[in-house]
Amino acid sequence: MIHVTVWNEYRHEKTDEAVQEVYPKGIHEQLASFLKEEFDVKTATLDEPEHGLTEDVLNNTDVLVWWGHIAHDEVSDEIVQRVHQRVLQGMGLIVLHSGHMSKIFMSLMGTSCDLKWREADETCRIWNVNPSHPIVEGVGEYIELEKEEMYGEHFDIPAPDELIFVNWYKGGEVFRGGCTFRRGNGKIFYFQPGHETYPSYYNEQVQLVIKNAVKWCNPIDSTYPTYGHHEPLEEL
Repeated sequence: MIHVTVWNEYRHEKTDEAVQEVYPKGIHEQLASFLKEEFDVKTATLDEPEHGLTEDVLNNTDVLVWWGHIAHDEVSDEIVQRVHQRVLQGMGLIVLHSGHMSKIFMSLMGTSCDLKWREADETCRIWNVNPSHPIVEGVGEYIELEKEEMYGEHFDIPAPDELIFVNWYKGGEVFRGGCTFRRGNGKIFYFQPGHETYPSYYNEQVQLVIKNAVKWCNPIDSTYPTYGHHEPLEEL
């Protein structure tokens, strides 16, 4: 069984009625609701002690799903470093929507991770440009969302290891909306949909992508490399 922790800052849902209407129990609970169909799932939020990401929680997490937006700066640098180290050791990380500006994603990418954006209730067509990849299994040629926040290029990230989706928006912009990266022993997937006032996480194709990504990000049974001074394998 894959052990998943869904992390959400859980701020919008407490103060914004429009968000409460879409995600009355919080974005994390909606994500957890469909992930629980296949995985062992726990949730964690910003205002819990250690943001809910204690060493014990992370040591027992195979894949961490991350959603954040208005409180990136409130995430402790100590916890960011803790998560960063677990990714290098092999824990999978799925970063959703505005999590592109989270401390953990920026620290792993080493760039600003900035982009163009616009909230205008635009159609978003998410094109599958890597149809043999496990993350898109069963998804089809594209996902069409009636409304989604526009994210546009240039997206200031390193060149992805694999480009999975390219998004098109009614206003004309395109965006690398699904990208994979490897850092140390860990696998990372960034996926664009998920603006807090749109029901993107109720879309079955979006849900399938996230489920597939959990399976892809799940660490393989491998040995973490040793570093530093090393004794010779052969007699010198």
